Amino acid sequence: MPSLEVADIFRVHGPTWRHAERGHFSLGQLKVMSAIEQCRSAALGGHSLRCSACAQPQIAYNSCRNRHCPKCQSSAAQRWLEARQADLLPVPYYHVVFTLPAPISAIAYTNKETLYGLLFDIAAETLRTIAADPKHLGARIGTTLVLHTWGSALTHHPHVHGIVPGGGLAPDADRWVPCKAGFFLPVRVLSRLFRRRFLEELEKLHRDGQLKFFGEHIDLADADAFADWLTPLLQCEWVVYAKRPFAGPEQVLAYLSRYTHRVAISNSRLVALDDRGVTFRWKDYRIDGRTRHKVMTLRTEEFMRRFLLHVLPSGFHRIRHYGLLANANRKTHIATARELLHQPPPALPEDRGDERTGNGSARTNFVCRHCGAPMIVIETFARAQHIRGPPASSSPP
Repeated sequence: MPSLEVADIFRVHGPTWRHAERGHFSLGQLKVMSAIEQCRSAALGGHSLRCSACAQPQIAYNSCRNRHCPKCQSSAAQRWLEARQADLLPVPYYHVVFTLPAPISAIAYTNKETLYGLLFDIAAETLRTIAADPKHLGARIGTTLVLHTWGSALTHHPHVHGIVPGGGLAPDADRWVPCKAGFFLPVRVLSRLFRRRFLEELEKLHRDGQLKFFGEHIDLADADAFADWLTPLLQCEWVVYAKRPFAGPEQVLAYLSRYTHRVAISNSRLVALDDRGVTFRWKDYRIDGRTRHKVMTLRTEEFMRRFLLHVLPSGFHRIRHYGLLANANRKTHIATARELLHQPPPALPEDRGDERTGNGSARTNFVCRHCGAPMIVIETFARAQHIRGPPASSSPP
């Protein structure tokens, strides 16, 4: 277990920083801070456990289950992966990354829901359009896209990771069209279409008044100023990156487990918290080799500020499926693909029902740290109830 956690930083320095910067946080950011501070503490309640073999007692506190909490993602990722295993096909899988240029990233921060959603839709549209072109693949494909909004140094860097099966269904769904060995789609063609379509939709959003501008970008609310601002973006290169195919389905799942439920920084990357600030490990992707692994120290306030840059709007889905993998018809498309690939359907997992221990108590996922036997819940206790004052009266008494 890491000796230093993001929760420790927020518990020690969060209250003072919130007071000093009150009025500058969104409700979502405050909720994330509170959830991380209380995660796996008595504030959220918990339960008492006893080992079914050696009777060793243990106290376990409840998790906050916030999707931005570094401690709560491993179990969520595991559940998600188990649900996705049935969707894997016996074909190579490719990893494609679509990245927004820095100028657009800057305005995306104040238009998160709109521009992050546009990033998803245009990336998926680009992949499906080029794949459907007979000059390239000539097939209907499916893709899973995962949004990351951070760079390794916690800077704001929105991009989506696409995991794509190497092939797709022919237009009439009568055969499976495979990719060329080791090659998915031309990244230059993907980049050009991604750039054109994103800027077209961005202009449309501006005309419809759906973009908000603040600070140094306030002048972009004017149509002419916005048009001038877009001009260089029509000419610069937009980064679309494709990696080599995965070795097999197991590697796809292992990769997904590291990416789908990742947060801005994991506790394992934290090095120290002291008078200088927060020290953490980061990777400089501009450098090749071992020297890309570096250590950075930020003032504590700056570290917390950067962490909270990546809080997503409430209800925003950061994992989305498109094409053959879209939720509406995924089962049908996967079944058709399996049939064309001559692969039998996967065995359904056994329904083990409500497992019970020998004494009738519900069995838990906790394992005794002393002997490895299952732990039994013997008592639960509720989360702390904080006393709240009555609401302020809207009229004088």
